[in-house]
Amino acid sequence: MIKIRKAQDRGYAKRDWLESWHTFSFADYHDKNFMGFRSLRVINEDIINPAAGFPTHGHRDMEIVTYMLDGELEHKDSMGNTGVITPGEVQRMTAGKGVLHSEFNHSDKAPAHLFQIWLLPEKDNLKPGYEQKKFTPKKGELTLVGSRDGRDGSVTINQDVNLYMLHLKKGQEISHKIASDRHVWLQMAKGDIEINGKVLGNSDAAAISGEKELKIMANDNSEMLIFDLA
Repeated sequence: MIKIRKAQDRGYAKRDWLESWHTFSFADYHDKNFMGFRSLRVINEDIINPAAGFPTHGHRDMEIVTYMLDGELEHKDSMGNTGVITPGEVQRMTAGKGVLHSEFNHSDKAPAHLFQIWLLPEKDNLKPGYEQKKFTPKKGELTLVGSRDGRDGSVTINQDVNLYMLHLKKGQEISHKIASDRHVWLQMAKGDIEINGKVLGNSDAAAISGEKELKIMANDNSEMLIFDLA
C-alpha cells in the first residue's frame, strides 16, 4: 500500500523570519491521521530568513537529523559543538538526557532551506551526541547517509532505520527491494517522479507498507530522502 502525502496538505506556520511546513502534527498543527510514521515523528521543511533563526532551546529523548537543501545553517549546542551545515551535509544530534542548541541562518543575504527530521530513539536517557558529515551521491544510486550501526560512513542514528539520499537525472529509473518486515517513507526534496505508478512532485511524500519493491522513475531531475524503517 502506498499512501501519498501531498505537500499542499501539510501543516503550515509563518513567522516574520520563518516559513515552516509540517508533514506530521507539530506545535499548533494537529492532525490525528498524521502523528508520525513508524519511528518517524517530525519532518519539517523550513525556510529561514537571512541572519535569523532559532535561539537556544532544549530537546530530550529524540534523534534529530538536519538535511540542507539550500543555504547555510549555523549550529551551536551545549556539548560544545559548533559548525555550519551546507547542502549535501547531514547532521545528527542525539538529544538523549537533554541538550540545548541554537540554529541560525549563517548568511545575511540568502535564505536557508532545510528538512529537520525527528525520530524516536530506541531507548530514552541516552548520552547526548553529535555528528555532521558531507555526502556526494552518485546520480541513480542510493547513498546511505544514516543507519543504526553507522556503516559505510553514514551518521549513527539510535533507531532501526536506514536513511538514503537519492538523486536522479530526468529519465533515470531505480528499483529498491523492501524486506517483508520493513516500511518506507519517501520524502521528495525537489523534482518529479513516479513511484510504482504514482506521481510525486516537490516536497510530496509517500508512506509505503506491504510492498516488495519500489520502482522509481524520474520525470525531471529529482532529489529525495528514503527512510527504510522497522
